[in-house]
Amino acid sequence: MRLIVLGAILLGLACGQAGNPKVTTVDPAQPLPDAVFQEPVSDFDMTGWTDLSQKAPFIKQDIRYATANNFTGKVLYPCGRCLLRNAVASALIKVGEKLEEKGYGLMVFDCYRPLDVQWLMWETTPDKRYVSDPNKGSMHNRGTAVDLTLTDPAGNELDMGTAYDFFGKKAWPEYMDLPAAILERRTVLREAMLEQGFQSIRTEWWHYSFPGTGSPISEAVWPCR
Repeated sequence: MRLIVLGAILLGLACGQAGNPKVTTVDPAQPLPDAVFQEPVSDFDMTGWTDLSQKAPFIKQDIRYATANNFTGKVLYPCGRCLLRNAVASALIKVGEKLEEKGYGLMVFDCYRPLDVQWLMWETTPDKRYVSDPNKGSMHNRGTAVDLTLTDPAGNELDMGTAYDFFGKKAWPEYMDLPAAILERRTVLREAMLEQGFQSIRTEWWHYSFPGTGSPISEAVWPCR
C-alpha cells in the first residue's frame, strides 16, 4: 500500500521544496473517493511560474482533472488552473499567437500536476506508455508539460481523432488510418509546438513537453480563487 501525499503543503516554500503535508492512506484495492484532494492552506509561491489565464486568456482551458471527466473518473484537483514554468508559458503563448494567424485556437487540458496526483494516476493506471512512473516524476510534475488541442476561432474544440486521454494506438501521432482533415490538424498542432521548442511523445497526440529548464519536481498545490 502506498502512502499518497495529498495537498496541504507549506506553500510559502519555493516550488519544488518539501513541505509538511497531510498524509492520506489510499488503498488501490478500494474505489477512490469522489474527490481526492485537500484544500491548500496558504498561497502558492508563484516565483518562476505563470498563471496562463492571467497571461494569455485567449488560450481556452478545460482542466479535466479538476472534474470527474478524466480517465480515473475522479476529481483530482481542488480547482482548475493552468500553471506553467515561465519559459514554458512564454513558448506556449507564442504557439497560440502563431496558430491564431492560421485560424486556430488552443485549449489546454492539463499543465502543472502535483506529484501526489501522479501517484494517484499511477495507482489507477500503472502503464508507462500513458502515465509516467511517479518514482521518476513526470514533466507535468515539473511544470514543463502541457496537454492541449486545437479549437476553431470561436473556441470550439476540433476533432483530433480521439478524445483526450484515449489510451490506444488511435491516439498515437504515427497512426495514419484517420480522415485527412484530422491528420492535417494533428500536423498543424505538432509543427506549431515543435517550432517553439516543445517535444512530442509517441503515444499521445495532445502531450508536449518543454525540455531544458532544469525545473524540479513539485508537490505544491495551488489555491482556489
